[in-house]
Amino acid sequence: MRVQAGTTLGGRYELHALLAVGGMGEVWRGWDAELDRPVAVKVLKDDAQANDVFLKRFRNEAKNAAGLTHPNIAQVFDYGDQSGTAYLVMELVEGEPLSTILERDATVEEARLVRMMIGTCRGLHVAHEAGIMHRDIKPGNLLVHGADHIKITDFGVSRAWDQTTLTATGMVMGTAQYLAPELALGKPATPASDLYALGIIAYESVVGRRPFTASSPVDIAIAQVNEAVPPLPGSVSRDLARVIMMLLEKNPRRRPSRASELEQILQGVHLEPMHPRERVPDATGRAATPGSVSPRRQGRTAARTMPPSIAPKRFRPRPDVPRSRSGEG
Repeated sequence: MRVQAGTTLGGRYELHALLAVGGMGEVWRGWDAELDRPVAVKVLKDDAQANDVFLKRFRNEAKNAAGLTHPNIAQVFDYGDQSGTAYLVMELVEGEPLSTILERDATVEEARLVRMMIGTCRGLHVAHEAGIMHRDIKPGNLLVHGADHIKITDFGVSRAWDQTTLTATGMVMGTAQYLAPELALGKPATPASDLYALGIIAYESVVGRRPFTASSPVDIAIAQVNEAVPPLPGSVSRDLARVIMMLLEKNPRRRPSRASELEQILQGVHLEPMHPRERVPDATGRAATPGSVSPRRQGRTAARTMPPSIAPKRFRPRPDVPRSRSGEG
């Protein structure tokens, strides 16, 4: 079935204008003639319609997102199939994805970033409490509208606790640039996996580039597992820098375990730039520039300057994750 402006799906959803094109489908601005309201309609591309995995992911998104109701999650209203064309009807968000903002401005002002991270945490908390891991948190799936309000969208690769994996043996789902190390290793997704992706977004938003780049998605995923996070520049606020580096811990046990915990931490962040020569230590514990404060002294300084909600006790290494042979396949 050819989808174009003027097409009506399900006898009620009129497509007006193409909003975005992704790997699996297209998103259209539409109108619900029955309820007399604007909607966004996501339609699978023709080649994706014939792919069983893509079709299952699409249905998975409908099932998981439809059960989530929160101001920071784009609401799913309906799912249908017309003449072999699967479509998903969603809340129309009058805004733009964070990816567009980063493409245009390269970086995001810190106070604005913190507001967006808090909104994302609130949406993720609801999803995680429902047992649903998003598994593809990235700038393109965070819609920004109004005064930096966030709507999380695209639960296409999300997975509920009671669902079987949609991946083949040896494969993982998600976007390599934002993929948590444990997911790259084929281990199950947890709330900490989504928070790692949010840490990548925060790093990108203050630096203007992602921490890990390579020539292929596989090489990027390997870097997520093996390479130390490049230190943040001194222009980044000390508190925010420490939160970002905490989110990018390789060991998920050293990250916040819940989105609500991260929200509490972010509420206490004090946005004050580091000294020009100071750098937050990388994963090895070494400061990035000669003459910067030693890791031990940094810990003592942080105890005096950081708000209680992100005091050093939050950054103490937790026991390593037990090795497991199980994974998503």
